[in-house]
Amino acid sequence: MKLGLGLYRHMLDRQHFDFARQCGCTHIVVHLVDYFNKGNQRNKNNQPIGDDRGWGYAGDGGKWWTADELRGLKRAINEAGLELEAIENFDPAHWHDILLDGPQKARQMEGLKQTIRNVGAAGIPVMGYNFSLAGVSSRMVGNFARGNAQSVGMDGVDERPIPNGMVWNMIYDEAAPPGFLPDITHDELWSRLEYFLRELVPVAEEAGVKLAAHPDDPPMPRIRQTPRLVYQPKLYRRLLDLYPSPSNALEFCLGSIAEMTEGDVYEATRDYARDIAYVHFRNVKGKVPHYKEVFLDEGDIDMMRILRILKNSGFEGVLIPDHTPQMSCGQPWYAGMAYALGYMNACIKMLD
Repeated sequence: MKLGLGLYRHMLDRQHFDFARQCGCTHIVVHLVDYFNKGNQRNKNNQPIGDDRGWGYAGDGGKWWTADELRGLKRAINEAGLELEAIENFDPAHWHDILLDGPQKARQMEGLKQTIRNVGAAGIPVMGYNFSLAGVSSRMVGNFARGNAQSVGMDGVDERPIPNGMVWNMIYDEAAPPGFLPDITHDELWSRLEYFLRELVPVAEEAGVKLAAHPDDPPMPRIRQTPRLVYQPKLYRRLLDLYPSPSNALEFCLGSIAEMTEGDVYEATRDYARDIAYVHFRNVKGKVPHYKEVFLDEGDIDMMRILRILKNSGFEGVLIPDHTPQMSCGQPWYAGMAYALGYMNACIKMLD
């Protein structure tokens, strides 16, 4: 198994690549979506939380990620002694009508197909995504981790409807007419996912790219009056069965799996280990709709047990902290990540 770090768009520079190397990382997962674009987040190194208007504004729907742009990013990461393992998340500006079954769906799908070809041409093996209307929402910030470290959690479901012009917790159309997203069923959302996979997986196969699906975060059946897809472990199997292929894979988030009200995180890890592209290695206390994110060594998950299951299942991919509590010092994000990566590095070496 390999140690990696996820970096937000504004962190894609040599300073942060060197930080990753100093923490023992060999791989990087990048976020090209700017979650803080025109947003009101003061601490851009913290997780985006947002309010009823989401995180911020989506990017430019006419500006796609080019092969040259991606090659340049990969080259900069390689020059720092690291490998670029994955891009995490499509920009809502590029696929909002695929999520919403809107009039631009076919055109946007052609754009996603070219994006996947560009990802493959740049030699990036994985493209992560989260097929969701509400995205990551219903979360709050608090001093939930050991020693009053600041983290995120959930204490109830956000029931406010999603306004028109917003999806995946970001605004893609500032001029959208008043009103809210129409109510749809779970089956309708699964049908939209099936279209996405049927169109994109064959392109990913040709490009040598794995599409990696994140489970719902938080894993509730409905949030903001919209249905969710993978909110119990067994629903990952339904996703995989929609289009069986090595390119239809999983972005396996341990925290989200542990927060689910059914199943078992260890059993799920064992069941899906061979379908995992990479792992979000984080720990929590509690289950939805009441949970808190905590340090890796204080939550409900026995992280070493997870590593043993992954090793025994033949998993050789990348683990990233995803996010972690922020420590009480001048550089909270860096200290929290350094602690998490040091813990992970030690556990991997113990296992080996």
